[in-house]
Amino acid sequence: MDGQENEQQKGRGGSAPEGGRIRRFALRGPGWRGPTRWRALRAVGVTLAILVVTLAGIMIGALAGGRVSTDIGPFQADLTMAPALAGSTTIDVPPLGALLLDSHDGPTHLTVELGALDQGRTQALLHDPASINRASQTAVEDIRAGVLRLGLRTVASTVLVTLALALLVFRDARRAAWAGGLALAVTAGSLGTAAATLRPQAIEEPRYEGLLVNAPAIVGDARRIANDYTRYAEQLQRIVGNVSQLYTTVSALPVYDPEPGTTRVLHISDMHLNPAAWQLIRTVVEQFGIDVVVDTGDMTDWGSEPEASYVGSIGLLQKPYVFIRGNHDSGRTAAAVARQRNTIVLDNTTTTVAGLTIAGIGDPRFTPDKSTSPAGSGLTKETADQLIGVGDQLAATARSSPRPVDIALVHDPASAGPLAGATPLVLAGHTHHREVSRLPQEPGQSPTLLMVQGSTGGAGLRGLEGEEPTPLSMSVLYFDKEKLLTAYDDITVGGTGQAQVNLQRHVVENPKVGVPAPVTPTPTR
Repeated sequence: MDGQENEQQKGRGGSAPEGGRIRRFALRGPGWRGPTRWRALRAVGVTLAILVVTLAGIMIGALAGGRVSTDIGPFQADLTMAPALAGSTTIDVPPLGALLLDSHDGPTHLTVELGALDQGRTQALLHDPASINRASQTAVEDIRAGVLRLGLRTVASTVLVTLALALLVFRDARRAAWAGGLALAVTAGSLGTAAATLRPQAIEEPRYEGLLVNAPAIVGDARRIANDYTRYAEQLQRIVGNVSQLYTTVSALPVYDPEPGTTRVLHISDMHLNPAAWQLIRTVVEQFGIDVVVDTGDMTDWGSEPEASYVGSIGLLQKPYVFIRGNHDSGRTAAAVARQRNTIVLDNTTTTVAGLTIAGIGDPRFTPDKSTSPAGSGLTKETADQLIGVGDQLAATARSSPRPVDIALVHDPASAGPLAGATPLVLAGHTHHREVSRLPQEPGQSPTLLMVQGSTGGAGLRGLEGEEPTPLSMSVLYFDKEKLLTAYDDITVGGTGQAQVNLQRHVVENPKVGVPAPVTPTPTR
């Protein structure tokens, strides 16, 4: 009965007799700490869970929100912040590769990716060469402002993502607040460490990856070229100013006066991304009354997508622009040129423009590296066969043309040989060295003149490798009513650190034979 009464008391919410409590205590023992140990283990588990959620939130937040786009000079650049085991900076320059800098300490990695050139800002630089100096001076401020925005955005993103993740996992405002506060402390502390340990001198000792690992072979000594390019920017305004004197110089030459109906062709080649080339070309087009611009290739260096924006200045010339691909121009480069409203891209085809029938073919190679540059190696038998082969193709196209071909275009003069007798004039580039010669001809063949242009872009960065900088070169060709070459002006603008402009006129004594007679050069300073 007593047991039943006790059970009834417990069922009614009563307590067990004192003896029952003593028996339970005896079973658990005097040193039992169950609730205390459980609370400690639970606290450790919650702490670890908060740490894991915080780290996950920081990673996701940094990857999702640690990115801003900014303008650095004429470039559109993407700045990215990401967690890392050691602090560093990567400057990504597609397609050349990347520079890795040991720029700071702390678990943060900064990536600066230089994208396409902004066409509007690039054109502004071309119109106002002095603005190149201003752009270089503001580049540091552009980067500093971009990094500051990136830091604030990264902190905000990591904290918000961590709070959202913690609320989703814990469904507890207090624990979410702890996770958010911890994310703020970790992110701000990491960025603060990076700022406090910043080493600006790291730019002097970069590490190259990708194609830039061969930097000495591609662009020579980087530090020396950078110094030379600074001098180049300083002289650019003087150079362009002196170009304006060319028209006066031409007017003062009494030896040759083009007759009415003369067609003027501007031959350019091997610009290699030099922005100064476009301003020089525009000046010559306007002052010489150019009818057609002919470009024998190597407009770019690597044929990459970011370089394609360089071709946007073609439309500003407002003249027909005939182009063939060089060995540094990719199919994407040719496609970008073809999209310009005033361009004609030839590839074993012909066109008639300003009364001149022009045939052209692109270089059979795509070799955007030092091994095939003019300063590098000779031709292998396989390469020579390729070049002669395209010359044969173009000669067949010229001979089968319904209209006689007045000008043939090849990039490498090694392709010109088969064109002897197929056309009176062959224009080429590639060698970065101006040269005029007559092609060997078979008995009964008409004479063919080969004109190899220098580099209208001063060979790009390659022009800064030697002791003497490569000058910017182009030629104005004069054709009479019969579409025969009667004279040409060779225009040379001094390279880096040089502001001299030189014009030399050559009169072709007998256009049907094609023998040029040089006239005393007339320099302007």
